[in-house]
Amino acid sequence: MDLKKYVTVVENWPKEGISFKDITTIMDNGPAYKYATDQIVDYAKKMGAELIVGPEARGFITGCPVAYALEIGFAPVRKPGKLPREVISQEYDLEYGTNTLTMHSDAVKPGQKVLIVDDLLATGGTVEASIKLIEQLGGEVVGCAFLIELTELKGREKITGYDIFSLMEY
Repeated sequence: MDLKKYVTVVENWPKEGISFKDITTIMDNGPAYKYATDQIVDYAKKMGAELIVGPEARGFITGCPVAYALEIGFAPVRKPGKLPREVISQEYDLEYGTNTLTMHSDAVKPGQKVLIVDDLLATGGTVEASIKLIEQLGGEVVGCAFLIELTELKGREKITGYDIFSLMEY
């Protein structure tokens, strides 16, 4: 299935010069959403994933159905102040400034094989911070799966040494 047929490209959103890749038109098409999920499920099986981790919010949309299909857990990575129990945090760089991600301090067990699932690999900052959180808890990142990879932003360079699976490249 050519998933690019189900991605809506929105020019100049959220600001001038950005060509936004909207995955909601994959999600609102049952067969396309199932196909994309199944592809990541197959990858997760191949990598031996025991836990799925997804950064908010689109990592929830892509990661939760994968965890459900595999009958394994899902752990969210969120912005500060969104998780109700003890958390660990990781700061990462943005183009202008920094941001922080958090994860429950008991979300990953030492030695657990973790697959990070998100909608998009762009500059790699979010996934790099997620990797650091998982590894801080003793987890083993067995791979990173994305619906879309924006190759010109070179996100792979930030996460060299990790297996990367992308369904589409732009």
